[in-house]
Amino acid sequence: MPEKARVGVLISGRGSNMAALLYASRLYDCPYEIVVVGSNDPDAAGLALAAAEGVPTFAHSHKGLKRAEFDAIITRELEQAGVTHIALAGYMRLLSAEFVTHWQGRCLNIHPSLLPKHKGLHTHEAVLAAGEAETGCTIHIVTPELDDGPILGQARIKVLPGDTPDSLTVRVQYAEHQLYPRVLADFVSADQRPEALLTRVRGLALNLPAAAEKLSHGSPGFFIEGGKFFAYFSENHHGDGITALLLKVSGLDEAAMLIEQDPDRFFRPKYFGPAGWVGVVLTDGPDWAMIEAMLSAAWRLCAPKRLAMLPF
Repeated sequence: MPEKARVGVLISGRGSNMAALLYASRLYDCPYEIVVVGSNDPDAAGLALAAAEGVPTFAHSHKGLKRAEFDAIITRELEQAGVTHIALAGYMRLLSAEFVTHWQGRCLNIHPSLLPKHKGLHTHEAVLAAGEAETGCTIHIVTPELDDGPILGQARIKVLPGDTPDSLTVRVQYAEHQLYPRVLADFVSADQRPEALLTRVRGLALNLPAAAEKLSHGSPGFFIEGGKFFAYFSENHHGDGITALLLKVSGLDEAAMLIEQDPDRFFRPKYFGPAGWVGVVLTDGPDWAMIEAMLSAAWRLCAPKRLAMLPF
């Protein structure tokens, strides 16, 4: 399994969304873990819940501190916990530009409206005042602008006759608790999806001299112009459920040695016979430096002499 993303959750109150994220993280296939919960309010009820579940916590009051000074304290706490991603879950603090820049692309927020409608506070009152037929919640990447940034997911609920801000709060929170864990899981595992893995492989393979790409037997294949294939990208190609890079090696002995050394990483690809190929599993946190070196070696095995002697 790939290494799990290490998520720090920031709260200011009872932490119901934090709890939803935490309990979802304990499912066997969840790609993230909650490693710390922090707050700007030492009395936030969610801190006690997290601590009871064995999650480390911290709290610092923001009173008397400039925004950037306080955020620097929070960043230090998060980094000491080894956090890779942040989930804001009812964190009632505007963030400094320094904080947002430091965690750019790694910090998510949940907002109780269908953004871009009704940014800021008192969203349910605004929905009712506008006479809207539906509302909901939004997960977005945090940017310097309040409640802005790319939207990653939304859940919608109907506004019912007789609804009040309190009744909307309850139903929107039900939706939040369903949406946030799923969106966070998708976000932190994006670089393990086949399309992201193919992009990474393509960048390495096509950086080699005279390398080109075309479909071969339904898979993206990488070859030397006018010559042989040296690698294929395989996504569940024979119903094996594996996303892998298939690479030319020097022969069966090298393939057998690699498989024996690390049978969870390397395998013998189907239908390649005794031609000397090995499969490298890509969905469990691949060593990209190793893959780059193996691509170069595969290229040299297949390149004509006039190219094989080129330094790179």
